[in-house]
Amino acid sequence: MNVVSAIGLVLVTVLGMEFVAWTAHRYVMHGFLWSWHRDHHDPRLKEGRFFERNDLFFMVFALPSMLGFILSAVIPGLGWLLWIAIGICIYGLIYFLIHDVYIHQRFPWFRQLENKYSKAILRAHGAHHAVQTKEGCESFGLLLVAGKYFRSRKSRISAK
Repeated sequence: MNVVSAIGLVLVTVLGMEFVAWTAHRYVMHGFLWSWHRDHHDPRLKEGRFFERNDLFFMVFALPSMLGFILSAVIPGLGWLLWIAIGICIYGLIYFLIHDVYIHQRFPWFRQLENKYSKAILRAHGAHHAVQTKEGCESFGLLLVAGKYFRSRKSRISAK
């Protein structure tokens, strides 16, 4: 595979992962695995603990990337799978940096940014966390933010 195709496959995978993440968040985390995600919405359930049950999703979502790295290395003809695995891995890193570091401030690496996009991400995520139950939430994505969060002047940012 040539360099341009490889980079294109990585970029398409990173973008596609936003839709995978939205779907997983909406139908898995707020669906049949709510028991893992619940403590992320209800701060009383995680008092005094750094890790949440919700953090189990990081391990589960790392599996396709790891499988892609392994299969592309051991099965001839699946070299293209390496680039998909890299794209999934890059999206995981972006998700970690935006969700856990920037939004929830689990690590003090950077603070609130002052541009419209980062503020819209905070508003959208705050609106999502305004509901502490399985049902009734909005804004399940991370990188693609609805226009109404760009226009909002009130910040509804959730606490850790």
